[in-house]
Amino acid sequence: MTTPIDKLSFRLADEGDLAVLVGLYDAAAHRMRGSGIDQWRPGDKDAAHFRRRIAEGEVWLAVLDGRVAGAYELWWHDEPAWGVRPPEAGYVHRLMTDPEVAPAGTGRALLAHAERRIAAAGRALARLDFKASSPGLRAYYERAGYAVAGEQPFKEGDGSNYAVVLMEKRLG
Repeated sequence: MTTPIDKLSFRLADEGDLAVLVGLYDAAAHRMRGSGIDQWRPGDKDAAHFRRRIAEGEVWLAVLDGRVAGAYELWWHDEPAWGVRPPEAGYVHRLMTDPEVAPAGTGRALLAHAERRIAAAGRALARLDFKASSPGLRAYYERAGYAVAGEQPFKEGDGSNYAVVLMEKRLG
């Protein structure tokens, strides 16, 4: 039996998706703040941010019945959080869903897609980070098989310094 999550398809974002990406980010930021998660602030990521991420790396969309259900950014290095590292990992950023479109499990499906992309690139680790003041995110990622790899007390981002928890998952 096919479930809604099985009907998700994935595609790379392009310039035509900038408004959708900004909208996803802002809506996710509002939901996080409403749930007591101090991770993102509405308005922090604009079209220029996503245009840059599309040009410099990979931004993926999950699509269901022609509508965007979620997205994530995949980076191939992340020095602000992880420092200089050998090319052993892919770094997942801005995992976000639209609850009006996304069936239950879409966040995990996005993570699984990122993990497949990372493994296909010959890298053994999926990594991510989040603000240390967001314990709910830690629990979410632990349930997805990620383990704490450390903490970076002074990640610089958008003009402010903040501590992040570093998590990783061994692939394959």
